[in-house]
Amino acid sequence: MNHRYVSFVSDEHLLQCIANLHQAYQRARQNTSKQTFYKNKVDTIKLTFDARFNGVGEEDLIEAEILRQIDKSTNNSIGTFHEQVLGGIEGFESGRLQGYDIRALDDTLFADIKNKHNTMNSSSAEALFQKLKHYADSHKQAKCYWVQIWAKGSFCELWQAEINGKEYSHSRVYKISGDRFYALLSGREDALFQLYHALPQAIDDYLAGLPSEEKQAENSALAEIRAAKSSARTLLNQISLDNYPYYTGFDEL
Repeated sequence: MNHRYVSFVSDEHLLQCIANLHQAYQRARQNTSKQTFYKNKVDTIKLTFDARFNGVGEEDLIEAEILRQIDKSTNNSIGTFHEQVLGGIEGFESGRLQGYDIRALDDTLFADIKNKHNTMNSSSAEALFQKLKHYADSHKQAKCYWVQIWAKGSFCELWQAEINGKEYSHSRVYKISGDRFYALLSGREDALFQLYHALPQAIDDYLAGLPSEEKQAENSALAEIRAAKSSARTLLNQISLDNYPYYTGFDEL
């Protein structure tokens, strides 16, 4: 088993996790057509301010907006990447379809992973606490964790909170930062830093093994908008026309 990248999972496992995430990015780009870009309507007045105040050309601005939409669709995939990496540590497994994100094979640990500390509203937090409490009550030796990969501090502490007017606590339900959780599972204090440090080389190595046409899928949205516009119409005017032809004056752009 090779450990060129990190000491706590094999190179093969890490590269497979990167491949899975790359496929999610590819799907997101391929699914971004003009139709999906327009799905929730485009705020072309905001884009006008963005272009003028930030000194950005229309085409670059629209490409950035398309990439922002792609980014939104890949956020969950980043959390899945961490689950898969951690699930490759000896003694643990990932199990999204089973209701938990990470489980110790001897049922002494269950965890739910969130990529950032602020991704839940109060109802989601309440539901997550109840889920972790259920695992703790069902497995008397288990410690259960709400993992915040990117947290506001480095910590591992009992999760005690008031949510929707109710007080919640349990002797074996914790909240923990990403660095501490990686250290807990791997036994290496710097495990998350190892991953951060290794990723550029690991990603480059993964991409180097792909045919050039598979490295980055194209999104068709910008090309479709370009194809639809007349020579006298700006890209922003074309987007406004496409999105709001039923507003007075917009149909004349």
